[in-house]
Amino acid sequence: MKKTDQEYQATLSDIEYRVTRQAATEHPFSGRYWDHWEAGKYECVCCGTPLFASDTKFDAGCGWPSYFQPLEADVIAEHKDMAHGMIRMEVRCKNCDAHLGHVFEDGPAPTGLRYCINSASLKFKDKA
Repeated sequence: MKKTDQEYQATLSDIEYRVTRQAATEHPFSGRYWDHWEAGKYECVCCGTPLFASDTKFDAGCGWPSYFQPLEADVIAEHKDMAHGMIRMEVRCKNCDAHLGHVFEDGPAPTGLRYCINSASLKFKDKA
């Protein structure tokens, strides 16, 4: 079940709301997970869907959390993003349509992909 805009505003911080519901981008090196290396899973901050595992996270040097693949292929929706004079592939939570970030084809093996994700779109669940 999807929440109303007012419900999202009431439950998310300002940056979480702007990123996930309005497709904003947090500043590089400012998010809580860009340099976070604990074992566990990263979930959608809006609906709790598990999105990425910590063992797929890598340091891309870009200032945002980066992963080479989602936890499951069917948890991420991709949309062509032509905003800001660029052509990029936007990634969203398939369950609640939260904006997560973008995916680029400059990542490491085995996929060659870099899911560049805003920390504000994620919450972390440790492995314990």
